[in-house]
Amino acid sequence: MRRRGHRSLERDETALTAVIEFLSAFALFLMILTAFLALAQLQMGSNDPAVDRLDRSAVQGLDRLTSDAGWFVPGNESAMDYQNATADWHLQSAEDLDEGRVQAGLVVDGALSMAKINAIQNLTEGDMVDGLGLDDGFSIHLTIEVIASENSSRIGEMLFDGGTERRTAQASSTANRQFIQDGETWRIVLEVHRGGRLNNDLHITEVMTRPASGGPEWIEIYNPNDYAIALRGWSLNHTSSEISSDYLFKSGVIAGKTTLLFTGDATSQAVGSASQVIDLGVHGYLGVGMFNGLADGSGVLTLRYTQVDEARPYDMFRAEWGGDTGLFMITGQSLAWDGNSTATTSWFIEESPTPGDQ
Repeated sequence: MRRRGHRSLERDETALTAVIEFLSAFALFLMILTAFLALAQLQMGSNDPAVDRLDRSAVQGLDRLTSDAGWFVPGNESAMDYQNATADWHLQSAEDLDEGRVQAGLVVDGALSMAKINAIQNLTEGDMVDGLGLDDGFSIHLTIEVIASENSSRIGEMLFDGGTERRTAQASSTANRQFIQDGETWRIVLEVHRGGRLNNDLHITEVMTRPASGGPEWIEIYNPNDYAIALRGWSLNHTSSEISSDYLFKSGVIAGKTTLLFTGDATSQAVGSASQVIDLGVHGYLGVGMFNGLADGSGVLTLRYTQVDEARPYDMFRAEWGGDTGLFMITGQSLAWDGNSTATTSWFIEESPTPGDQ
């Protein structure tokens, strides 16, 4: 009996050991499986196709932006001129870039090119999105910042900062890269958004309604954005007790941080440092000599924008003179904006007009 009991105890101990070993092995298997799944999640992302597409677009877009010098293909609505394609896209005008196709590359000989960074101001955000090969409905925000420098005053300087704000988009993804050159570290951050409202913003900065010596009427417009703004969808509206007129722009582009002059006569217009001059005298919207397009005594000039797929224009900027404003111009004076707001108190009479010198 004692021998039989001893054998029974041995069997129980063996079975218990086997159970313990099995449970230990199973626990180890679960730990390995958990680690594998965590690693797979880290590598594969959220498994949400929309989020994965955003992540991929941000990474690929930044790679295209920082892999080489980029390229430009001249063209128009009907055809692309591939034989005259060039890597010197930064030497093209905003109008040419908007009509052709450009992929903005910023790297020359392994370093970021300041000339190409400055030339981004000749691209609209839409041009940049198309050139980077992003999907329809995507928007971007690009920043290039000095984050370290031997010159302490350069730290934090923004070399470029423009595009759609993240807060206006449904979802976003970000990619970044750093370049060390000339004793400094520059960081490029590319945000890719699904949706979002484009940062369209133009300012009326000066208006001439009573030109001297038979000169032209003119309107000065400034683009405060780092990206260029396509004029398609923008319009000018002028109203007074005697005159009411509208002009809708179907084409054209104004480069970032530049001034545009609309004039009644481009041949006699003083342009200052304006990047371009557009003749609205040929359309009868602005006058020259004895012909008035803008009311002399009292009037309202409104800059409007119509979003894509929307019928209603939005008033973006407004200038008003005469009437209750107390702003009455005599010959040779202009109405100028002080840069603060669009309120009547932000406008004043300029004794010495400076067309094109915002």
